[in-house]
Amino acid sequence: MVASVQSSGSAGAAQAAATISQAADTQDRFLKLLVTQMKNQDPLNPLDNAQVTSQMAQLSTVSGIDKLNATVQALSDSMSAAQSLQAASMIGHAALVPGSQMNMAGGKSDAALELAQPADKVAVTITDAEGNVVRTLQLGAQDSGTIGFQWDGKDDTGTAVADGTYKYSASAELSGKKSTPTTLSYGLVESVLLTSAGPMLNMGSLGDVGLDAVRQIL
Repeated sequence: MVASVQSSGSAGAAQAAATISQAADTQDRFLKLLVTQMKNQDPLNPLDNAQVTSQMAQLSTVSGIDKLNATVQALSDSMSAAQSLQAASMIGHAALVPGSQMNMAGGKSDAALELAQPADKVAVTITDAEGNVVRTLQLGAQDSGTIGFQWDGKDDTGTAVADGTYKYSASAELSGKKSTPTTLSYGLVESVLLTSAGPMLNMGSLGDVGLDAVRQIL
């Protein structure tokens, strides 16, 4: 995977170099044409100085834009390669990303919520694979931001549930107005996919997630 990232970076550098070389060739051809035109101009009707100056200024502008584009492309390729290496280093680590899944193991399961604004009260509803409500957690008043919470693996009657995957949803209320917090799940980064949109983290049952969606890395 690292080799692929290095290859991508090398290809970007080569493309930028090719663009600069092409711009230099265009400028060289223009100057040769201009010199030839001046050598063979009619002495009685010479080239207008203002016209020559204008043409050279236009060439300089175009050349500058080409070089700027090549530089920006090289920077973009470099950033993409750095992001890919960063993503590759996350393989095998747990990450907190948007999701509504809770994995119960050994009588404990962790998850989190993201509140856009403070809330007077926050409630979490946990359901099983058939959609039956297993447990309702009251988290009380919370400030805005990311809020972590833990489920002790018991249902509403206090009976321990079986290990496995559960779903959950959340609701919040502030001054009588209800809102829906963003649910966040912990998952293991299994691999990294290099796409045209940037590196994507393969989070198993949580799906593919972009780097910008990661809230926490463990």
